[in-house]
Amino acid sequence: MTLLFLTGDGMRGGRLHHQLGGAPLVAVTRTAPAYRMYAVDGRFPALERVAAGGVAVRGELYDVPLGTVGGALLPAEPDELELGVVELADGAWALATVLRREYRGTARLDDIGRYADWHDYRKDHPTP
Repeated sequence: MTLLFLTGDGMRGGRLHHQLGGAPLVAVTRTAPAYRMYAVDGRFPALERVAAGGVAVRGELYDVPLGTVGGALLPAEPDELELGVVELADGAWALATVLRREYRGTARLDDIGRYADWHDYRKDHPTP
């Protein structure tokens, strides 16, 4: 089992939540205030750690079998994301999907840090 921090459609109520295979929710929490949060092409969120100007992003922490991470979750992720680690508000670290560096200059990235929450962003920007 491994701790996985989710910020997008894998969270409760999201269209990809079923891919967690019933993994238990550990906490609703935030990252340390060290991240930029983007909407990539308006389709999904991406986190990027920054030295200054970051926000604390809201998400859900799950205890997920590593086989589920590798066998169900990662294959479903878009090319712009990769597995990384994020620092949580309490100083602990967890796996998460983060923005791939090579997409920093090529993908359409809308900074949604003022929301710092994918669900709140989606309320104002529903999926077409």
